[in-house]
Order: sequence, then C-alpha cells, then structure tokens
Amino acid sequence: MSRSVTESATGLTALPPIVLRLIASRAVRSVGQGALAVTFTLYLKALHWSAPQIGAVLGGSLLFGAALTLWLGPLSDRLGRKQFLLGYELVLIACALLAMLTTVGWVLVLAAVLSGFGRGANGAAGPFGPLEQAWLSHSVTALQRARVFSLNATVGFVGMTVGALLGALPHWLGAWLPGLWGYRALFLLPIAGSTSGFFLLAGARDLSAVELRGRARSAAVSPDSAAADRHRGDSGQRRRENGLMLRLGLVNALNGLGIGMVAPMMAYWYALRYGHGPASIGPAMAASFLLAAIGSQLSGRLARRTGVVNAVVGLRTVGLVLLLLTPLAPVFWIAATLYALRAAVNQGTLGVRQALTVSLTGDDRRGLAAAINNVSVQIPRAIGPLIAGLLLHAGWLLAPFLVAGSFQAAYLVLYRRFFHGVEARQS
Repeated sequence: MSRSVTESATGLTALPPIVLRLIASRAVRSVGQGALAVTFTLYLKALHWSAPQIGAVLGGSLLFGAALTLWLGPLSDRLGRKQFLLGYELVLIACALLAMLTTVGWVLVLAAVLSGFGRGANGAAGPFGPLEQAWLSHSVTALQRARVFSLNATVGFVGMTVGALLGALPHWLGAWLPGLWGYRALFLLPIAGSTSGFFLLAGARDLSAVELRGRARSAAVSPDSAAADRHRGDSGQRRRENGLMLRLGLVNALNGLGIGMVAPMMAYWYALRYGHGPASIGPAMAASFLLAAIGSQLSGRLARRTGVVNAVVGLRTVGLVLLLLTPLAPVFWIAATLYALRAAVNQGTLGVRQALTVSLTGDDRRGLAAAINNVSVQIPRAIGPLIAGLLLHAGWLLAPFLVAGSFQAAYLVLYRRFFHGVEARQS
C-alpha cells in the first residue's frame, strides 16, 4: 500500500503545472456539481414542479450544451481553449447567483439551461468539457494519457462525493432557515468553485493560435498519440479518422440514451420510490461518486493490462447487471448500494474512454474529436430525462431502468465491435 501511495505521489508531482491546474479546477468545480446533483431536482420538486417539467429542464440544458459544444470544439482547435473556459466560469457564477436569489420559474429555467445544474458532470466544465480534454491531451505524452485522464476523472468523483454529502444540508438547514433557503444556500458552492476555478485557469498557459497551427503543420513528422507513424497529408488517414469518429458518435448515442433515462432523475426517483429526502439521498449518492472514484483508478490500471476496450466492456457489463437489479430492491439502502456499485464499474471507465477518444485523431483535430464525443452523448441524453419524467409521472418506476438497460447492452456490443484493436494500432 505504501509503495502504491508513493508511486502515485511521485507521478502527480511529475505532471506539468498546466495539468495540475486543470485537475485542480475540476476538483473545486465538482463539489458544487455534486451538491446540486442531489438537491436540484428535489428543490424543483419542493417548488411543486412536476416530473415532466423537471425532465424537460434537464433535457433542455443538455441540448443547449450539446449545441454549444459542437460549435466550440472545432473553434478551439484554432483559437485555443483558455478564454472559453474562463468565460464558462463567469457564466456559471452568474447563473448560480440568479438561482439562489429568486424562485421565478423562467429565471430558474434560464439559469439551469445555461449552467447545467443538476446534471452532475463530474467536475467537467459543462459544454466546455471537451475543450478541457483537448487542452489536457496537449500537455501529456501518449503513454501518460490513460493514467492522467483516469486521475482527472477520479479527482472529479472525489469532489462530487464531498458535494453530495453537503447535499444533505437542506434537511438540517431547513429547521432554521426560512422557506426553501436550505436548498437555495447550496448555490454558494458552485459560486465558490467557479471563482476558484477562474483564478486557477487564469494562471495556466494555453497553446496560442499560432502554436496550434504549427502543431498541425508538424504533425506529419512528429510522434503522435493517435499513430506514431502518422502522415497528416495522407487523405486515407484522414478518412480513417473520420470513420472512427463516426463510429464513436453512433455508440455514444446509444450510451447517451441509456444514461439520460436514469442518471439525471436518480435523486427524484429515490424520493418517489422510497419517500426519502436529501438527508439520506445525499450520502447515498456520495457513496456512488466515491466508488466511481475508486473504479476510475482501477479501470485505469486494468486498461493498461488488458487494453481500454476490454476494460470498458468488461466493467460496464457488470454495471449493466447492477443497473437492472436496482429498481427491484425492496428498500432504499439496498437500491442505493446496488446503484453505488454500478457507479464504480460504469462511471469509473470515464477517464479511459476519454483517453481513447482523444487518441483517435492528431493534435489538430483533438478538439473536434472531444466535441463529437460529448455531443453524440449529450443530444440523445437530453431526450432521456423528458421520457423518464413522463414515465415516472405515470407511475412506471421500473420502465426507465429497462429502457436504459437495453440501450446500454447495444452500446457494449457495438463498442467492442467498432474499437477492438484500434488502440493497439494507435499506441
């Protein structure tokens, strides 16, 4: 154990300062996200919003984020990432202030759509997350990438764990704060996180537009994570990259549909199914994020031994079984335990999947690849909360899990078929 801790600490201190700043910004941002993943839908429920209304707000937020990502990903390949991420932090601060200071419906909708409140993005910068991934990938070598992306995901999950535990506060604050201020006070967490993240990113050095163009020109003669012998002028290589990104989009669409049916509405489902509030839902979701953090580290090690594709398919198959068992649990804590274990093997693969994604292309198209990876998940995912909200409103509490499971099963089959061997050719 001590040897493992020493190796991890040594590896962390050996990372470039830019990487450490990016990971730190994810850490401070993830705390507020974790708290709102627990409380935002419960807050809207306390305001007497219906399940379809809540699902529509979450879905609209995902659609807006996907559209913004589709535009910003390629643009950031030419102009850099930093200014966009700094802008995101400022927008998030403004949205959190609005959500805290008013309960007016259209204002809450606007703030939620712009900020992604309640989605639980594991510390990523919402629709700007692909820009972070591309920036991170530029700052590490191909051999470091899977480990660094796994570490980045782990840090996000740990922050989400802390935030989810704080999400239990409305139960205690409600005893002495008027109205719904027990919920509203938690918007201070994303305000603090984005303020800290702004200053962390402001001190980080990004590649300039000139340097990005220079990398694109030199990629034909430079070793590259996507292919050590890449020749960027080769149209056949470009077509192969396009084919891989198309396949990525197809499998991600299935994954997004499965995620959207369950994850965004999970706290609300706990409240409907078992009648529990934030005092118990917060710790339960914190446990799922903590196990996801552990799973992220384990999946990174497994990926180095068996390959990314084998690790993802194997772990997420176990997660699929746990997902289908969750709604069958007779009591809350059994369901929460099953879902937390599912998070360890399912969400824990996030980092290694991102590492594979940014390795599908060269430096000059990494923003595009990360954007496609994000958008192809988020657009289908945006449909899920609305459908799930309608099903829950009708009293069909098992249906969202069954629909999600079918999409997840199809995703696993196609992920192995499309990407088996890809990483071997590109290492």
